[in-house]
Formats: sequence, structure tokens, C-alpha cells
Amino acid sequence: MKPIESILRSAPVIPVIVIDDLAHAVPLAQALVAGGLNVLEVTLRTPQALDAIRAMKQVEGAIVGAGTVTNPSELDAALEAGSEFIVSPGLTTRLANAAIEHDVPFLPGIANAGDIMMGLDLGLTHFKFFPAMAAGGLPALKALAAPFGQCLFCPTGGISLANAPQWLAFEPVLCVGGSWVAPQGNPDVPKVEAVARQAAAMGSAGAGLAGT
Repeated sequence: MKPIESILRSAPVIPVIVIDDLAHAVPLAQALVAGGLNVLEVTLRTPQALDAIRAMKQVEGAIVGAGTVTNPSELDAALEAGSEFIVSPGLTTRLANAAIEHDVPFLPGIANAGDIMMGLDLGLTHFKFFPAMAAGGLPALKALAAPFGQCLFCPTGGISLANAPQWLAFEPVLCVGGSWVAPQGNPDVPKVEAVARQAAAMGSAGAGLAGT
């Protein structure tokens, strides 16, 4: 199993996290991990993001990576902060080659067949389908996945508690990315832990929920 696949199989939902106050980072990470979501994607959308990655890495059991990585310079900064995996909204050869050179688990975003073919040319087989709902939702991913049986996906963008089970019931989907489990702002720790526990339970109940 490739390192990125091992990470993606760790939990059915990867929280997509935006930290605008560093004081929120550790309590949020602790609540998510306690609820069963140990893979944490901290997006590089705020000045606090890199310090948040450093802080969250101190939480026992957390696997912390950087999201919204768009170029090699951001990748270098994320790795210096201790990121264990890298997520990008799109796919470029410069960024992919930098990730491959660093031998870091890498999940690039794709939205069409051309993106997937570019990734395959670079030796990549695991992709973030983004923006999932805006790009056509589950029917679009099913159509895209059909000719690329060697590929596995993590849909992100518009995923919610209500629709996550349908995505997870599709075999090529390893997990989904979602911000609903990690709302921005000062975390309500008991609520975050409860929502995380509910999301983590989708790993075994997704197929059954999809049929309800």
C-alpha cells in the first residue's frame, strides 16, 4: 500500500481545517482525534496555518498534513512545519515533481479525465476530486472513475454529513474531505468530538446509510 493510501484509509473523513487563531489549533485537534478522526488537513489559507501544523503535531495520535498547497515553495514551508502529507486543490507538474522529489505522501486535486491522465503520467494514482459537488457530484466521479480503475479518490468540496455516506459507498472512494467536522472559530470541544465520532462511524456504516 502506498503511503498516501495508508493515510487516506486511516479514517473515513478528513477534516478540512482553517485556523485563524493559533489558540484554537490544539483543542480542535484533540477533539477530532478523541472522536476518531486522526488525519487532519490544515489548509494554508491563513497566516497561522504553519504554526497550527506545528502545534497540532504535538497532539498524540494526530497525523497532520497541509492543504491548499499550490506551489513548491508552499510545499517546502509545509514540510518544514512538519506536515506528514500534502494536499493540493489542483495538479501541476512542478508541484507534483517537487512532492515526488521529497518523497512525501501527495494528494493532488483533479476535476476531469485530463487531470487524471497527467497524474498517471507522473506515477500518481490517488487523487482529491475537487470541487466535488460543483464538478458534478457523485455521478461525475463515477463516470470519471470508470476508465481509470487503478485510481482511488478523496472527494472534497460540498461534502456534508448528509451526503458523505453516498460518496463512501462508492468503492473507489477511500475517504472524503469535509469542513463540517471542524467549523472555523473557537471550537466547542464536546460538540466537535461528538460530530467527529459520528463521522468516524461512517467507516463501517457508510454502505448501510447510503441505502437508507
